[in-house]
Amino acid sequence: MKDYKSVYHEGYYLYEEKRSRFIARVRPVLTEQEAIDYINGIKAECWDATHNCYAYHVANEAVYQRYSDDGEPSGTAGMPILEVIRKKQLVNVVVVVTRYFGGILLGAGGLVRAYGKAAAGGLEDACEIWVKTCIHAKIRIEYHLSGKLQNMLMHEGYLVRDVAYADDVTFEVLLETLRRDNFEKMLNDLTGGRSDVTYLGKVPVKLDLKGNVLEMG
Repeated sequence: MKDYKSVYHEGYYLYEEKRSRFIARVRPVLTEQEAIDYINGIKAECWDATHNCYAYHVANEAVYQRYSDDGEPSGTAGMPILEVIRKKQLVNVVVVVTRYFGGILLGAGGLVRAYGKAAAGGLEDACEIWVKTCIHAKIRIEYHLSGKLQNMLMHEGYLVRDVAYADDVTFEVLLETLRRDNFEKMLNDLTGGRSDVTYLGKVPVKLDLKGNVLEMG
């Protein structure tokens, strides 16, 4: 799968408007069934709520975008939630906004704003991330070349997972797939071919928006 933006963990946000409470809950998912199960779980938990509106965007072998107003006027709840997901360009995420009615009507415009604000708050709390498919490589190199290699990796923005020192120096590096050929050329130019590279396969890597590795595999 191509690289995509998602969220790192579950998120929660409470927004109040004219005594109505809008509670957003967010979760990363990998399948449509996971999204449906999460929605149904919240509906069961919040059975006494006035509405449990939702939207999700899941993209793996197929793309699924669904939303529900759950009894709110058409277009005032599910679609605003989905629009927030789209605007942030997020994938594999589900957002449920539970409303407890406060006794004062908000009107169509007020509902759109409230559901949108709640969804945005929940997504922010869930921490937006990049999910990239990377090649996991191990590079063994002589000590006197290790400093040059480390500088090259940092300068070019490669992800260094670990560095181990023994008889020689071993770097664990995460490479974006399209950068493999360029990486090998730069490595050969730097070391004159005096390096040992082992490719350990492809792994999904989660990074924050600054490029720091949060989770691998």
